[in-house]
Amino acid sequence: MLLAPRALRAPTVPVIVAAAAFVGYAVWSLLLHHVWLATGYDLGIFEQAVRSYAHGHWPVADLKGPDFPLLGDHFHPVLAVLAPLYRLWPSPDTLLLSQAALLAVSAIPVTRCAIERLGGGPGAAFGTGYAFSSGLLNAVTFDFHEICFAVPLLAFSVERLLRREWRAAVVFAAPLVLVKEDLPLTLAALGIYLVWQGQRRLGWVVCVCGLACTAVLTGLVLPALNPDGHYAFAGRMGTPALTDGLGPKLMTLLLTFGPTAFAGVRSRVSILLVPTLAWRLLSSYPNYWGPGYHYNAVLMPIVFLAALGSSAERLRRPATVCAVLTSVVVCGALLPGAPPPATERAALAAALASIPDGATVAAGSQVAPHLTSRCRVLFFPEQPDASTSPEWIVTTRPLIAWPIPVAAQERRLRELRQERYVAVIDTEKVLVLHRR
Repeated sequence: MLLAPRALRAPTVPVIVAAAAFVGYAVWSLLLHHVWLATGYDLGIFEQAVRSYAHGHWPVADLKGPDFPLLGDHFHPVLAVLAPLYRLWPSPDTLLLSQAALLAVSAIPVTRCAIERLGGGPGAAFGTGYAFSSGLLNAVTFDFHEICFAVPLLAFSVERLLRREWRAAVVFAAPLVLVKEDLPLTLAALGIYLVWQGQRRLGWVVCVCGLACTAVLTGLVLPALNPDGHYAFAGRMGTPALTDGLGPKLMTLLLTFGPTAFAGVRSRVSILLVPTLAWRLLSSYPNYWGPGYHYNAVLMPIVFLAALGSSAERLRRPATVCAVLTSVVVCGALLPGAPPPATERAALAAALASIPDGATVAAGSQVAPHLTSRCRVLFFPEQPDASTSPEWIVTTRPLIAWPIPVAAQERRLRELRQERYVAVIDTEKVLVLHRR
């Protein structure tokens, strides 16, 4: 059943839920960063892009490769809107707080609809369950990503769909084309939903525009901007058997639909889930299959609002209970491992303090986001190579076996020390080399 436009009850409750979510997200993400649990992949990469925008340059991420144009990786020009904030506060904290705010704002339309359908108390509980769902908390836990812009856009757009405010729904969804190249497919799915609702002309226009944008971005724009001349993720769009990675895929579906007791499955709004689930579950890349990282975040506002718009009214209150209980379990499950001890964190901070502002550094992933606001940062162990000779190399110990084995990294460090670098700091926890 669709939501009819009418005066909202308890209008402050959705704002309170969003404010609580913002505080939780902000404290959580800042804490992870400041205890050295954030990484260069991807917080450092996105900070480099935003820093480039803030200084009036093309978005470059040296952690992806020297002078790598990040718009050749994914199409996310929406990041430019963070540039003014970054000029005021040039820090990775700016990105983390912006993400916290964007994700939290998405709780307003979800909670608002829930209060209309379920009443004040149950609606607030449902909105809280959404705010602390696994998809959103995983996104907060795993650094920063451009999809934080998509989540509120989808939440407000689907809310308008449920209120039969068709043009407003399209207006909210249209900026998805600036967030990531796969999201125009979600816009196309929205067009199909509009056709089902009798909005044929508007629906077909939206559907065709969404499909055309995806084709142009992946077929022309991204290959033109990528240094290798092709869409970087085309190779991951294989066709494995559906049973490959069956366990992670089922867990993704469970954590997508389970928090609402599968109430939204019968809603036609769920068609907006199909593009994202399809490219992930049909991909040949195993990391897309499971519920980790940030990939489920864009699904959460759709599935929660679909549950509210479902014709199966008897499922709505069980969905509220399920959403709250699931959020509690998820919060416990996502607690990270113990951070480095305070003495180790102090040693890491002291090691980085020995590197001057403006230096070129090849840094390990754990230390990279602590340098990207003031240095040019390349990624160790991929750098240095034959074409680069950074002034400094810094990495934590023990070495992480990614993207190459530890033995190969140790061998490379020995070669660098023999050829052109001298150890400035060499302990069990951190290594700092300076070029001779």
